[in-house]
Amino acid sequence: MDATPDKIVVQGVTYVPESSVVQTGTKKILVLPRGWVVIGDVSENKETGLVEVRNASTIRRWGTTKGLGELVNGPTSNTVLDKIPGLVEVHPLNIIQRITVNASKW
Repeated sequence: MDATPDKIVVQGVTYVPESSVVQTGTKKILVLPRGWVVIGDVSENKETGLVEVRNASTIRRWGTTKGLGELVNGPTSNTVLDKIPGLVEVHPLNIIQRITVNASKW
């Protein structure tokens, strides 16, 4: 049996603490302070208390005629996205609005 602080291996099967497993979240648009709007796969990290966004992009230009909610079914031809490499971490109190989107359209 191999044991380290972050995992244990028993008969070839690796086990990790439930708190270290990051669940793939649902795709959402997050409206943040100071005009920042991001979209990505959102989950909550139980250890840090932060909201994590993977596969994230900043929505630099909405490109909509009827507001941000129009992006629920995907970007318009005028939407401008800037890919964010790595992980975005946000304190939950900094989230002004969460909008669940149709992930297959994004």
